[in-house]
Amino acid sequence: MASNSQRPSKAERTASAREQAQSMRVAREAADKRKSLFIKLGVLVAVLAVIALIVGIVLQNNAGKVADSGAVPKGGNEAGGITLTSDTTVADTSGLTVDATKAGALPTSQKPDAPRDANVAPKGDPINVLLYVDVNCVHCADFETQYSDQIGTWLAAGDVQVEYRNVAYLDAGSPTNFSSRGANALACVADQAPASYLPFAKAMFAHYPQGEMKNAELAQLAKDNGADVADCIDDGTFRPFVKFTDQASRADSIAGTPSIFIQGKKWDSVAEPDFAGVVNAAIAANT
Repeated sequence: MASNSQRPSKAERTASAREQAQSMRVAREAADKRKSLFIKLGVLVAVLAVIALIVGIVLQNNAGKVADSGAVPKGGNEAGGITLTSDTTVADTSGLTVDATKAGALPTSQKPDAPRDANVAPKGDPINVLLYVDVNCVHCADFETQYSDQIGTWLAAGDVQVEYRNVAYLDAGSPTNFSSRGANALACVADQAPASYLPFAKAMFAHYPQGEMKNAELAQLAKDNGADVADCIDDGTFRPFVKFTDQASRADSIAGTPSIFIQGKKWDSVAEPDFAGVVNAAIAANT
């Protein structure tokens, strides 16, 4: 009986094999092209990432560049401090400028913790309290949390003058130079809205557990406490002043923050942990 099926001829088998080989070659070439494209895309992404990193570093470095000389905020002095004469007012020190290149001139006494111009108030005057603080310092935040209201009470009563020297010791560990930016914001508030200085400082230190703030957040916090200083904060108006304060404090061998001086004498928080008691005793002794 004859079969209905017919085996492919040799020519047909050869043609089929050629078609399969061609299909395999086309598929392989397509795969090779895709692989090559992925490699090129990977290299391109890597190059772009490196470029972005370089640009970021350059922008960060440029952002960290601050002029050496500049204006002093209201209440600011030639030692880099901001002096509060009451809970709503600052000292009259208008017209001053600072030059950070000259901040390294050491005071007469070159021993550790020898702040320049740490004056002792005359008998009968409000005593002088000098504080070196860094807005990114946890111990400063703890101190402000505990004593900011008491400082405001002393100021309101006319018992003390308080000078804040806002340094930037911790900028080295901050990707955004928060210590300097925060100190600039404090200077902006002192300059434009002195009555808001204490509430703003208290709020900023209270924010410490939530981490660093952007300029817009600093501006909003200042506004929430009665000071509209967004332009001053964004422009970094008093960054040269902060730079001067920081370099002067290093030249004066201020070891860390907070460092607090009462009538020119450093407060030892270990030997005399009752800060309020020490200040009250100094007030009584000067009356």
